[in-house]
Amino acid sequence: MPAKTTADTDIADDELEPVADETAHQAQRVVAAYAADADECRMLLSMLGIGPESKTD
Repeated sequence: MPAKTTADTDIADDELEPVADETAHQAQRVVAAYAADADECRMLLSMLGIGPESKTD
């Protein structure tokens, strides 16, 4: 049975704000602890928008 959705609860991309660094680090630790393997961990972090970012100096 599909979940019911309404337009009233949709959030526009411009209304979303990035999470604080500390919150992202805590979420990364929780995801890593419960992920079955590294691939699943990467996928979940990416879906949450808190995956490791490439460092460009």
